Amino acid sequence: MPTKEQVNECLEAVLVPAAKRSIVGLNLVREITISEGKVNIALASTGLIPGAQDWIKTKAREAIEKLPEVKEVTVEYSDAKAKDLNKIDHIIAVMSGKGGVGKSLVSGLVAIALKRKGYEVGILDADITGPSIPKMFGLNVPPGGNESGFLPVLTKSGIEVMSINLLLPNEDDAVIWRGPLIGKMITQFGEEVLWGKLDYLIIDLPPGTADAPLTVMQSFPISGVIIVFTPQDLTAMIVRKAVKMARQMGKPVLGVVENMAYLYVPEIDKKIELFGKSRGEEMARAAGAPLLGQLPIDPELAKLCDEGNIELYNAEIYDAFVHNLAETLQVDTTRVNSP
Repeated sequence: MPTKEQVNECLEAVLVPAAKRSIVGLNLVREITISEGKVNIALASTGLIPGAQDWIKTKAREAIEKLPEVKEVTVEYSDAKAKDLNKIDHIIAVMSGKGGVGKSLVSGLVAIALKRKGYEVGILDADITGPSIPKMFGLNVPPGGNESGFLPVLTKSGIEVMSINLLLPNEDDAVIWRGPLIGKMITQFGEEVLWGKLDYLIIDLPPGTADAPLTVMQSFPISGVIIVFTPQDLTAMIVRKAVKMARQMGKPVLGVVENMAYLYVPEIDKKIELFGKSRGEEMARAAGAPLLGQLPIDPELAKLCDEGNIELYNAEIYDAFVHNLAETLQVDTTRVNSP
């Protein structure tokens, strides 16, 4: 007689066509019952169009029928809300008090680092009026789904992404909305997107401390905040504003990242501080959190982002950032790294 564990293992191989994740990973398997050689699978139909439901039913039945002593397999669907299926262990918000400091870049690099450690990761692009995550990851296909939920779009390395830009007819269409509508959309991304089982969800926040960041802080069980800044004199005041907001909302600051810290010129083997002297240690003290990294202006990284290939990025300075991030988040370094 097959066990539930064996059946569940078989279902791991059944992928949702639009999402390219297994029905187990998306937490669509609601119940498995086994009796006298008969196996009954109860699945949620959330985010699945009729054609996908039929395909999944067939593949699930074929996978389980291969188990010994299985006489009959039935697969049934039931309705469920996406928010009731989502099981996310940690939600990390990446924020700053001002725009243009590289929050989206850091959000992407954090997600890639965690994915390479073997974790299931998603990115919620909460910058509704200035989304850039899809461009960096080379995503231009709309999310699938039905009236019960949307399915995130998967990147080349398997990171789930949801962004307003994936829903627009053209990627350069402007989103001209007032605050309440932006807040509603962010809430929908949390409640109506089928993220499934994730170890980490990274939320790329818009700049400032107004409506949109406030909506995220109030609507999501944020595990912690990473604050991004650049070396200018103005930064100190802006960082303190972001830190105070996080603390007032009861969200711990996990660390700070100094972006555009310098430009390295290999021909003369020199680091040029284009925006002034580094303020990394000073900002870390102001935030009461570790300095996770000082990222340079890297032409190679900029090129990869423009090409939609940020997931290919590798550099010695990035390795140091990944190490600090892993220590801060206390990630399990014994996991098998993703390719």
